Amino acid sequence: MAKIHLVSGPVGAGKTTFARRLSGERRALLFSIDEWMTILFTPDLDGGIDYDWAMARIGRIESLIWSQIRQLRTLDVEAILDLGLLQRDHRQKFYDLARAEAFDTSLHFVDAARETRWQRVMARNAEKGDTYNMDVDRGMFDFCEGLLERPSGDELDHAIFYHS
Repeated sequence: MAKIHLVSGPVGAGKTTFARRLSGERRALLFSIDEWMTILFTPDLDGGIDYDWAMARIGRIESLIWSQIRQLRTLDVEAILDLGLLQRDHRQKFYDLARAEAFDTSLHFVDAARETRWQRVMARNAEKGDTYNMDVDRGMFDFCEGLLERPSGDELDHAIFYHS
């Protein structure tokens, strides 16, 4: 049975780095939302990112990603979703889609201390290295902190926790 790996965690925890490593280990196709957003929409952005503007585009990207994942099932290729997945409802959307399509799922929650994560974000902003897609300022970092819902309840049945 094809498997979908959901990668979740707060900003700066190392989700994309983890997802890339997992992709190599599992020989799975990686879908990273920041990369899609940067390539498809950031060049057309005039000014700062508005939450509603971003969420509308993320919804469209996720629809395209899901159409690709459905094709992977016929090839028995695993998929890794590095989509942020900060909130339970967002993760539940993919649990439900996976269940309807008979995919097995696992949740990988990547975490680190808040100050460590902020230091990583500042370094990523400055270095603009391999996992950089956009500057994250303190306001965006704190906003995302407020959105984060850590796995609980039945999610814990299929969650694997990593501290980076």
